[in-house]
Amino acid sequence: QVQLVESGGGLVQPGGSLRLSCATSGFSLDDYAVGWFRQAPGNLREGVSCISIRDGTTYYAPSLKGRFTISRDNVKNTVYLQMNSLKPEEPATYYCATEYGPAAGYGCSGMADFGSWGRGTVVTVSS
Repeated sequence: QVQLVESGGGLVQPGGSLRLSCATSGFSLDDYAVGWFRQAPGNLREGVSCISIRDGTTYYAPSLKGRFTISRDNVKNTVYLQMNSLKPEEPATYYCATEYGPAAGYGCSGMADFGSWGRGTVVTVSS
C-alpha cells in the first residue's frame, strides 16, 4: 500500500526557513517521482518542486528563484523540501505526491497527474 506522510510544517516568521519531510512507503524512490505541491485558501493547487531519481531530474516552480531545495534519503524513503526566505504570501497547506499509479511513467513532467497523495502539512508565515 502506497503511503505518503508529510511533516515539518508550522509557524515561521517572514524570511525564516522550514524543512518539510515526506515519509513514503509502498514504492521505491528509485522508480517513481515525488513532488511537492501547495494550496492556499481560495487558490488553486500549484506544483512547487519534484524529484525523479529514475530520470535524474528535479523541477522547481520559477517563482521560487532558488529559495527551495528538494532532496531525498533513500535509506529513510523520505523526500525533503528545504524552504528558505519564506514570504508572507507563501502560507499554505503543503502536500507531497508520487506518480505511482496508472499515470506513472512521465516523471516530473507528469506532476499534474500524480495519483497518490499525502494529507498535507500546514505552513504559516507570519510575524
